[in-house]
Amino acid sequence: MTSSPMARTLRACAVAGLVISGYWAAPASAAGAMMIGGATSQPIGHYDFCRGNPAECSIRSSNLAPATMTDALMRKLINVTASVNAAVKPVSDYEIYGRDEVWAYPDKGVGDCEDYVLEKRRELYRMGMSLADLLMTVVRKPDGEGHAVLTVRTDKGDYVLDNLTNKVRLWDATGYRFLKRQAIDNTGRWVSIRGGQQVLVGSVQ
Repeated sequence: MTSSPMARTLRACAVAGLVISGYWAAPASAAGAMMIGGATSQPIGHYDFCRGNPAECSIRSSNLAPATMTDALMRKLINVTASVNAAVKPVSDYEIYGRDEVWAYPDKGVGDCEDYVLEKRRELYRMGMSLADLLMTVVRKPDGEGHAVLTVRTDKGDYVLDNLTNKVRLWDATGYRFLKRQAIDNTGRWVSIRGGQQVLVGSVQ
């Protein structure tokens, strides 16, 4: 079977061993999880993604306990972050599709922030992680621009995988304002974080 350019690049990155020392240090104590509010609106890009991929947006997880953080899991998160960040070239939705807010897997090796999130989520799910612990998340950067990251739930706190850095950081060490994320029990449902508000996340950076 012929593999896609994305798959070949990810394999090459994994073989090259992209883990860089110092990209993670275990916290002295658990930072705690994000404070989650009630159900909120689904981002328009995810809504359209679900229309095209309905099976991916109707998964209900039964085991809602967070993943157990270990050195092996952290190495996995760092490797996936680095390999996907290296494999995907940042290109805006408008440049690719001629319109904004298109969430899609970056199978051709280009994409914006949501596409990096989708790919990292897919890779970690294939490695055996629960989708209840792999949550697409909308944030606002310090400059006010919308952005998307992947939140990984663990018993040591919520960690963030970001296309703007290869470091895997606790959510409250990112400098972002967290607005909303997928619910842990339903891949098609979203919940608010700290009273978030609607924001477009289609920027490259």
